Amino acid sequence: MKIAVMTFRLHAPWVHSLKEKRMIVKSIVAKLQNRFHVSAAETDEQDTHQIAVIGVAAIVPNNALADSVMDEISQFVEGNTEAEILDETREIR
Repeated sequence: MKIAVMTFRLHAPWVHSLKEKRMIVKSIVAKLQNRFHVSAAETDEQDTHQIAVIGVAAIVPNNALADSVMDEISQFVEGNTEAEILDETREIR
């Protein structure tokens, strides 16, 4: 059994309050959890208005499936948020 871990660093230049940011983060986290049955949460930069860091973790049986799931999640995040993806990290443990 393997753990696929991803981190997305998003930039939303139009956000001017933590309330606006929270709406964006909650939306993408809920969509990820519902669609892929993964653990997802904001993991860093909670006090910065325009930057959101979202961590995602999934348990998978092997490396091949981990790569496939991470590719799907990456495409999903890109297509379901207006925020720009500044950085994406992937790790299989």
